[in-house]
Amino acid sequence: MASLSGFTGSSISSEWAGLSWKQFIPIQKPTISVSKNSSKARSNASSSSVKMAISVEKRLILQKSEEVFNAAKDLMPGGVNSPVRAFKSVGGQPIVFDKVKGSRAWDVDGNEYIDYVGSWGPAIIGHADDKVNAALIETLQKGTSFGAPCVLENTLAEMVIAAVPSIEMVRFVNSGTEACMGCVRLARAFTGREKLVKFEGCYHGHADPFLVKAGSGVATLGLPDSPGVPKAATFPTLTAPYNDFDAVKQLFEANKGDIATVILEPVVGNSGFIAPKREFLDGLRKLTEEHGTLLIFDEVMTGFRIAYGGAQEYFGMKPDLTTLGKIIGGGLPVGAYGGRRDIMEMVAPAGPMYQAGTLSGNPLAMTAGIHTLKRLQEHGTYEYLDKITGELVKGLLEVGRKAGHALCGGHISGMFGFFFTEGPVYSFGDAKKSDTAKFARFHRGMLEEGVYLAPSQYEAGFTSLAHSLEDIQSTISAAEKVFRSI
Repeated sequence: MASLSGFTGSSISSEWAGLSWKQFIPIQKPTISVSKNSSKARSNASSSSVKMAISVEKRLILQKSEEVFNAAKDLMPGGVNSPVRAFKSVGGQPIVFDKVKGSRAWDVDGNEYIDYVGSWGPAIIGHADDKVNAALIETLQKGTSFGAPCVLENTLAEMVIAAVPSIEMVRFVNSGTEACMGCVRLARAFTGREKLVKFEGCYHGHADPFLVKAGSGVATLGLPDSPGVPKAATFPTLTAPYNDFDAVKQLFEANKGDIATVILEPVVGNSGFIAPKREFLDGLRKLTEEHGTLLIFDEVMTGFRIAYGGAQEYFGMKPDLTTLGKIIGGGLPVGAYGGRRDIMEMVAPAGPMYQAGTLSGNPLAMTAGIHTLKRLQEHGTYEYLDKITGELVKGLLEVGRKAGHALCGGHISGMFGFFFTEGPVYSFGDAKKSDTAKFARFHRGMLEEGVYLAPSQYEAGFTSLAHSLEDIQSTISAAEKVFRSI
């Protein structure tokens, strides 16, 4: 299972010790043995077999990426459609992708990378899965958007409700931001209150109420808040440090009867990977129940990733409302929020709380989600993700510390992270002690070695079922070289 205590290391639980890799593999893996230094092995490997990272002797050439990005800067703000893609915190030339498949990505210059971003989480079964693509092509022939009900919405809704412990009804939207907006609006409508509690470094999308001490791209760019957000929009937003239950109790004491909801990432992915203390989660559940406040788990990242039923299955507790995204769309734009039936029946047209979306529940996103979740139901899926991710984090920490670097990190299932600091890291304040300049050098070095990591110290990483033992070993070997050079 996960390495959680203090995030000072990552280990594999003794229950998996001594077991064969084959016992964890839910889908057939290539059996070819590939050696980085063996040209014969490389020549024998077919295009569908596992390939190793770019040779350490090869200098990364990004001429086409530079040309495309320079043109983009005249067309789009900063040359991107989401800020962290611009590589502002790590420097250097952003990578312009051309195609992806399995655990791999290729840029427009033809460079190949082992990818640990996975479209920021959705690609849990691997990029461009053949079965998902075939289903999408079949659905595409019927149309891309109906603006009317379709049976695929029912199918995915049934799967989500069956999987996520707290969800009795669900509403599909088009992004995680939309899901969090709708969820907080619903909590306010249900309780008749306005104030919400969020945690420093947690990111719940770019809606006005959430851009207060947000993590992720806001932290990456060094912007504590965003211009253009009215004071009135953030006045009801109260903040506390993550994992600090006493701070939350003080907010409730100072705002008795006024707090509609507490929203949090049950495992933080937008300040880097930070897991919760068990007593912190238990305390929030008890406190919100005592005060008639709704507890929202933002599981846009953790939903269907750290367990099939998300963080609430993993930790064995039920929030009142849940937001989802990423994996449930199988790589297509999607979001969802759901929870107790009595709360959800306030959503229009069943109730008075209005929320709508033209492309919500579109057949393509529903199809990709359905077939992704089907794959995740296969035996051994999450055991395999936990095994390979644990090996990855353990290896990175070992070679990094051996090279003399202060490092800490951890993982749960297919979600991981590490920081250039001794740790432990329990909050965004702890995460900010990281040596971000060193991370930037490490990130660039890993690109040179053919490994694509999130271009920010404050983002979690993701593995997939398509990542192989060879991928993990190659990544650790690449990191060992980079750690020695920075």
